[in-house]
Amino acid sequence: MPTVACPECKEEVFVDADTEQGDVVFCDECGADLEVVGLDPVELDSFDDSDYDFDDDDDLDDDDDY
Repeated sequence: MPTVACPECKEEVFVDADTEQGDVVFCDECGADLEVVGLDPVELDSFDDSDYDFDDDDDLDDDDDY
């Protein structure tokens, strides 16, 4: 299991071998959510969820009647 330094606190973060670029991992030490931005070598960056599109119009529609 690869490890990489957290960009926030510099502690080691364990990254599963099957982790893919774009996945979000968690730093146990500081609690930061981190995005995997590189794989060879593994690189992490702070995950800003304001850039993430939580609204998927294909799944939910407020106008649907159930």
